[in-house]
Amino acid sequence: MASSTATERKLVLKMSVSLDGFVCGPNGELDWIFRTRGADSMAWVLNTLHEAGVHIMGSRTYYDMATFWPYSDSPLAPAMNDIPKVIFSRSGIKDGNVVDRTTRALADANKDRIGHKTGATPTAAVLRSWAEPTVAGGDLAEEVLRLKQQPGNFILAHGGAGFARSLVTSGLIDEYRLVIHPVALGAGQPLFSGLHRPVDLRLISATPFGSGVVATIYQSA
Repeated sequence: MASSTATERKLVLKMSVSLDGFVCGPNGELDWIFRTRGADSMAWVLNTLHEAGVHIMGSRTYYDMATFWPYSDSPLAPAMNDIPKVIFSRSGIKDGNVVDRTTRALADANKDRIGHKTGATPTAAVLRSWAEPTVAGGDLAEEVLRLKQQPGNFILAHGGAGFARSLVTSGLIDEYRLVIHPVALGAGQPLFSGLHRPVDLRLISATPFGSGVVATIYQSA
């Protein structure tokens, strides 16, 4: 696995993961994340969001987030709305009815008791930050390396599952921040299924929370 030099900013992948290694159910279900987390694990995630210099994500996740975060009063919303975004999509992002492009994950988020969509009124700057993100349409590795050379705090990758697997197989992730939830799904979309060879990681920290969630930080060994 490649790692950043001293002059590069690091790429951090933050994902929620089930005990059996899935990042979502077979149809993109994320309800298990919302029902098993608590305020303490949310605070850990919030700290990670505030530390980031830029959010990166695939286009499917972008459409979900662009429809959700500007209107949410979740404690996570300011960090998601205010920090710049880079969307990885070879075809660009589409105008028109964004809702038509959202996924099961958005429906699950809207039912969440903590971060539900409440009708909060977004500012013009917040709407612009989602409507006019930077679009990375070139080779994945080249685009990530270009971002690593830019100044600022670390690059925080969000997914979805396919985009996250592409980052994993690229060998460019410097740090994994995996929030492990106390649930076994039995089936779904795994994070590490695209690996061509084993990857050795070093555990930096493991933080348990009251709900049974454990937040882990791994770095390349």
